[in-house]
Amino acid sequence: MSVNSMITPLSHCALPENSEPIVAWHQGQWLTHTEFVSDVAKAASYLSQRAGKAYALYYEQAYPFAVMLYACWHSGKTVWLAANNKAATAVKLQQQGCQLVGDWPEAQDVEVIEYDDRMSAYALSPLDLMYTELVLFTSGSSGQAKAIHKALWQLNNEVFALEQQWGESLADAHALATVSHQHIYGLLFRVLWPLASGRCFHSRMYSSPEALLANANQRSYWIASPAQLKRLDELSPWKSINNLCVIFSSGGMLALEVAERIYDLGTQKLVEVYGSSESGGIAWRVPVQDVLWRPFPAIKLVASSEQRHCLTSPYLPSDTSLRLDDRLELHSDGRFSLLGRLDRVVKVEEKRLSLTELEQALLQSDLVAEVHCLLRSDKRDCIAAVTVLTEQGLAQLRSLGKLAFIKQLKQPLLALFEAIVLPRRWVFMNQLPLTTHGKINHELINGLLSLSHHVSPYLVYCHQQDSRVELDLHIQASLVYFEGHFPTYPILPGVTQVAWVEQYGKLFFALKQPFLCLEAVKFKKIIRPDDALTLQLQWQPETGKLLFNFTTPTESHSSGRLLYRVEP
Repeated sequence: MSVNSMITPLSHCALPENSEPIVAWHQGQWLTHTEFVSDVAKAASYLSQRAGKAYALYYEQAYPFAVMLYACWHSGKTVWLAANNKAATAVKLQQQGCQLVGDWPEAQDVEVIEYDDRMSAYALSPLDLMYTELVLFTSGSSGQAKAIHKALWQLNNEVFALEQQWGESLADAHALATVSHQHIYGLLFRVLWPLASGRCFHSRMYSSPEALLANANQRSYWIASPAQLKRLDELSPWKSINNLCVIFSSGGMLALEVAERIYDLGTQKLVEVYGSSESGGIAWRVPVQDVLWRPFPAIKLVASSEQRHCLTSPYLPSDTSLRLDDRLELHSDGRFSLLGRLDRVVKVEEKRLSLTELEQALLQSDLVAEVHCLLRSDKRDCIAAVTVLTEQGLAQLRSLGKLAFIKQLKQPLLALFEAIVLPRRWVFMNQLPLTTHGKINHELINGLLSLSHHVSPYLVYCHQQDSRVELDLHIQASLVYFEGHFPTYPILPGVTQVAWVEQYGKLFFALKQPFLCLEAVKFKKIIRPDDALTLQLQWQPETGKLLFNFTTPTESHSSGRLLYRVEP
């Protein structure tokens, strides 16, 4: 492996050096490389005395994450990179033998790293690129997590390729991000690459472009996702955006109209990167200017006999190749076109179904704008369809009602598919729910599909935008809360309404903070069986307030605020 003299190998990033670069901006302080080395040495000293081998890391901020990542590696631990800090994730990692460390508010047995002044004497030596290990996760079309093991040399090769491609143009720019470092894209672009290249990274993950730009006081670049770039419009702060030296986008395909909007409204250079957790980076392009993708150096793509393409890469073991799940068209100059995902084939009651074919069939309807289908395994396997409706489709949904509208959508499908494989569960939304990485948000989808109609209202339609959600609900008479409340005149208890607010708040806004109290709660008009209501939710992360309002077109039934603790 050749070493670029302008970049430090990942194996040496926590070792003392002669220069004194700024490593990070963390909680209002500039932290130097010497401070980073000292913090890593203290944590490694503590961890070296612990018997556990595997550590699962989750940190909200990137600097303490980087410290603990290197501390684990220098003390001989294997790092498991948790995608989130949900209780279910914690349990699964603990079942794999992992000790939890970091910000795990819902988990019990969390390792608390204890420091004292003697720990700074711990000697750090170069890491072994071949045997230092990281385990991270990716998910397929079903959202089922898959563990991927990587050695440090693979990450090192990626970082060197990134620096070779863009290092000169970035120079000493600071790395600011609206994506998490808990996934491979954020890990590489906002933590490992800056550490190796001597660039400063901001520890905080910014919640919006406005928050990021307000902190871009130095020459900076933005590490973004397609979902975040999609929200840029005419009212976005383009003067500040254009001061950034580059915007990177990865984690999903950036729609052409989004790229064109950015070019039309600004002068900003936009770079799109294609790859996956398993493959590493594969190619890049400058959208609008480049329709085709340009592979990174030493990347090779070969068509296989099964109409797939196999990848060989300097980020994969030399004796292996990886079959890609995307359809590619190779061009004579080595570049390629992306033609979409290969068919995702599942079995429903022993019947084979291509989810891609089902989606394409649904998109033939004038009522459907976008759709994502997935296999659900509850008491029995079934297909669920998360569907974005056209204006015509939304009008018909509200005119016919959900059951009649679904019947209308399914009718033309019967000529193409057996009835047993058609969707049995439907969620209608104004947009496909995406994570900050631009991936389909399976956690939210599965959360909505898991709601029981015995205890949760019937969801007719969902309109989601940033920190606001509007849910069209049918309050079915079969809900358990109407039993005995009251026998001759059933009404929905106020405590149930508040419980629903928190339930949906946790689904859509990933609330993890402890609940403190209720504020300004008013129950103005009773809610009866078979009422049709809209639940309006607004999350204010700065104040920790979740605002709610149950309404009809003419009046409010109940409203108020749930207050959660805000971390300083």
